[in-house]
Amino acid sequence: METILANQSVGISELKTNPNLVIAHAEEGVVAVLNRNKPVAYLLTARQYEVLMERLEDYELADLARERMNEPSVAVDPDAL
Repeated sequence: METILANQSVGISELKTNPNLVIAHAEEGVVAVLNRNKPVAYLLTARQYEVLMERLEDYELADLARERMNEPSVAVDPDAL
């Protein structure tokens, strides 16, 4: 059995029948779209997706910062810039 990573789920046929209702439910949290009781997609609002992408970018920047922590530093004179 596959893990469903959402508190709400909907069958793909119900999504086809009433997409606006399913999108409205996504305002409350991510909705798993199931086909034969297996998750095939996750539906989230545009704002939830934007937050997810921002968080992913933050993690990527944090990884980059950790990688660079042990690199040699270079002295810079701000007045010379």
